Amino acid sequence: MVWSVAMNVSTGLESLICELVAIESVNPDIAASGGGETAIAGFVASWLRAEGLLVEVVEPVPGRPSVVGVLRGSGGGRSLMLNAHMDTVGAGGMAAAFSPVVREGRVYGRGAYDMKASLAAIMVTAREAARLRLKGDLIVTAVADEEVASLGTSAVLEKFRADFGIVTEPTELQLCLAHKGFVWLEVETHGVAAHGSRSDLGVDAIAHMGRVLTGVLDLDSRLREGPRHRLLGAGSIHASLIEGGQEMSTYPARCVAKLERRTVPGEDGASSLREIQELIGEERGTARVMLERPPSEVAGDHPLTRAVALAAADPVLIGVAYWMDMALLNAAGIPAVAYGPEGEGAHADVEWVDLASVERCVQVYLRAAELLCS
Repeated sequence: MVWSVAMNVSTGLESLICELVAIESVNPDIAASGGGETAIAGFVASWLRAEGLLVEVVEPVPGRPSVVGVLRGSGGGRSLMLNAHMDTVGAGGMAAAFSPVVREGRVYGRGAYDMKASLAAIMVTAREAARLRLKGDLIVTAVADEEVASLGTSAVLEKFRADFGIVTEPTELQLCLAHKGFVWLEVETHGVAAHGSRSDLGVDAIAHMGRVLTGVLDLDSRLREGPRHRLLGAGSIHASLIEGGQEMSTYPARCVAKLERRTVPGEDGASSLREIQELIGEERGTARVMLERPPSEVAGDHPLTRAVALAAADPVLIGVAYWMDMALLNAAGIPAVAYGPEGEGAHADVEWVDLASVERCVQVYLRAAELLCS
């Protein structure tokens, strides 16, 4: 199909971004006062229905809805899922966080960059794609809870499938093929509680943990000096939290440290746990995996990569160190990459998105849909 869709979306896109930013959707698991996604999900669902999409609300937990809008194809084509999250972090020190300001080609406000501009872009893409007469379905997923546990994307993927996916996290108009995963581990060392004067009875759990933590430092150095992923570099590990002991005059019977292991493809929770168990060795201790999120990668010559690269006019190919819902799509058998707008200030006190780059994203998503779904 010849690329022939004429767009004049600038004013409407700017207005839509501002409307979305003005709806407070702070994740309540980050800030107890956060409103969650109910209000913004209602807005998105109504908007998509008005544009002719088939809309379903997926709400596995009350008050945490996600919205799926489907633009049905004529049949015989492959499907494309566009993903953006609706939740934001808290306002922090941001003044008037939910009163968007447009200045010098930028929209300022909490969530403008991370990632309501991308949400607006995929909504407008769905509206404009009706003119393309695609053979395959275009599926827009506006999801809850990405900032904490990815409840939204996980629930959506239980009900909806696609042949390809684009996660629209901001990537500065670069094409992200890979990102790191992470494993949260808990290590517990065991001692024997006794009065501080009874060195013959007491066993110091904290001192035993010290040897484990020294091993963590050594492991991190080995990881950084070892084999490197072409886009992601090496994995890493650090100690995040530690607690132990009960009073100055008592040998501590227990010490607990919580570690974060950042992983690259080929590393996972099982391999990370084995590393820590080897560090514990003969020490009095145990380890367990608390939470695992896998790394993600799509090959540079994958049909999805080629299509998005063509749509974006040969962008820079990157990998990123942070985790995103892209990994969940790939784990579910939906090859996924990330491509999104330019801006600054994710989770910071000054947050903005570049409007021209959001317009560019709409163009790229439409062209990718034309290439993949026809």
